[in-house]
Amino acid sequence: MSSPRPDQLDPAVLAALGQLELVARWVVDGFITGLHRSPRKGFSVEFAEHRPYMPGDDLRYLDWRIAGRADRWVVKQFEEETNTNAMLVLDVSASMQWTGDPARLTKLAYAERLASAMALLLLRQRDAVGLVRFDATLRDVVPPRSQRTQWRRLMAAFSEPAGGSESNVSDALMAAGKLVRRPGFVVLLSDLLADPTSTADAARTLRARGHEVLVLHIMDPAERDFLESGEALYRDPESQHQIPASPGDVRATYRTTVSEALADWRAALGRAGARYALAYTDEPFGRPLRHLMGSNGRGALI
Repeated sequence: MSSPRPDQLDPAVLAALGQLELVARWVVDGFITGLHRSPRKGFSVEFAEHRPYMPGDDLRYLDWRIAGRADRWVVKQFEEETNTNAMLVLDVSASMQWTGDPARLTKLAYAERLASAMALLLLRQRDAVGLVRFDATLRDVVPPRSQRTQWRRLMAAFSEPAGGSESNVSDALMAAGKLVRRPGFVVLLSDLLADPTSTADAARTLRARGHEVLVLHIMDPAERDFLESGEALYRDPESQHQIPASPGDVRATYRTTVSEALADWRAALGRAGARYALAYTDEPFGRPLRHLMGSNGRGALI
């Protein structure tokens, strides 16, 4: 009987077996990878389309069968395998450092391992990867590079202390977009305790510049289910605002509010042209990776 792939294991169990760099390598080794294709045309391996012959074109790519059959001179075009640029935008604000169960990873620890696995996947296929860590301000910025030494730069940034206070998602997205000089990918990992309107506006601006925007909404299952019982004092980790409540009195309203908020995020980002996905901290890393690295409107990220 074969052992399960690392990317299908419980994330907390996997994280307990090694440091961030080692876990990322395990996840990547267990994940099915492939090469993305560029929308730009070149003369490579995979046929894309024909175009009319222009003086100066290489005669090796003339389609002689069409020339003989239709007396029309056309050139074969092929898709080229090419590198892309990607920026990972990681929320390190206070709310990301929370977990609803000590046996689970915090939202930040989950997002860090997922982001590092994505970075390694991209670097292995010779793509340029960068990183922005943010809370209310930008804490760390690593410009995108594809060299082997980039992995060490990223690991050093991940090891920096986490942030605090509130998160300014829209400014972080715009800063990341400026670092991707030609159309590429901007991937946000956040619990999205932010304003949907300004975040969607930033995503729309990046899409207008030609970038693909992918948003991974990191949530703890306790934020969805609200299973506590008895009287409790609830505190916002960012604003420090506190309120006493009985879970039994507010559970139904809370769940409805959460469902509506998630629907609002999905709709707002969808209208902005961004791809949106939920990731719960108790699900294997392979699930959000498959969603994010899957097909999109112009090809695949991986």
